[in-house]
Amino acid sequence: MNPVLAAVLGVGTGLGLLLAVFGFRPPRVPLVDALAALHPASEPPTPLTTTAHEGGWASRFGRRLVPAVAACGLPLPAVRRDLRVLGRDVTVHRAEQATSALFGLLLPPLLLTAFAWLAGGNPGVVWPVGAGVVCAAGLMFVPDLNVRAEANKRREEMRHTLAAFCDLSVVALSGGAGVEQALGDAAATLDGHAAQNLRRALSTAELTRVPPWGPLRQLGEETDVAELRELAASVALAGTEGAKVRTSLAAKASALRTRQLADAQGAAGQATERMSLPLVVLFAGFLIFLGYPALAHVLDAL
Repeated sequence: MNPVLAAVLGVGTGLGLLLAVFGFRPPRVPLVDALAALHPASEPPTPLTTTAHEGGWASRFGRRLVPAVAACGLPLPAVRRDLRVLGRDVTVHRAEQATSALFGLLLPPLLLTAFAWLAGGNPGVVWPVGAGVVCAAGLMFVPDLNVRAEANKRREEMRHTLAAFCDLSVVALSGGAGVEQALGDAAATLDGHAAQNLRRALSTAELTRVPPWGPLRQLGEETDVAELRELAASVALAGTEGAKVRTSLAAKASALRTRQLADAQGAAGQATERMSLPLVVLFAGFLIFLGYPALAHVLDAL
């Protein structure tokens, strides 16, 4: 039998058996998820604005394998927090993970078998299957890396917006506005996704008749931005204990700018180091090019 056809039939049979097992014995749904599905309106609203991310062909292709990925306990808690920051659905992310794992499971065995068949050899079973399992385990976490990078960009955007938010709040307080009015005016002036989240938090506080530091602290916990939680604590001191909120906000804005400057300098240093690597490789190749004739001449003389 043709080795390529044998590999395709073997992989297809194994995948069919795996789907049959998960079909006859589906994973048990947690009680919390079952109750949430029965009462979707009872879920508390989140101040985060959601991003329209329904996924592409990868999520549609791997949607049937979502229960298998959920049975493995994926995504991890840290990835769940990043998904919450981005406002994305966990089910779509699991479908993308399943598609990545499926491609990693099928593509290496097919390539190894095809190359071996073209070379006239027999790769056997161990190497293709082992390469497929290793690639599937590695590619399954590629969507996690993409989500982590995008979530870090979203948190960095929140920090930049928060620095401007503190500066504008200080200006409004200097003009005689109250704490809540100053925060609302500062948030209304800004633009961007982070500013939308800040306005949503302040609007929630206004509609529910609660102090603004409560929704701001909740927003800081959901976005995992410590500076926002510290800002909420400073505003809370101003509202409950009469602390000097203008001084606190000015100090917070200065600290945020200092941190942003340090991060920019660190990123510039890393970029400089990455730029030096090609030069080192070129210099090493030049040395090899110069030294090879002399070394070859010495070896021929021996």
